[in-house]
Amino acid sequence: MFPPKLITNPVIWELGRKYPVITNVRQASVTDEIGIVCLELSGKRPDLKAAIQWLEKQGIKVEPVEIGVIES
Repeated sequence: MFPPKLITNPVIWELGRKYPVITNVRQASVTDEIGIVCLELSGKRPDLKAAIQWLEKQGIKVEPVEIGVIES
């Protein structure tokens, strides 16, 4: 979930530039108050952890979901 101050920033693009991870937007809903994105990340575990930590430092709430939940 993106806070209002980050909704217009290219956060997902920045994430892909900073870390060797592949991003895939599965679903998104954006309003003036909040942005909710279901983002699939692929890559090596240390890179994924670093990418998630970076997102959290930006003020983005990250809720990991198991891949099996998305595919079913």
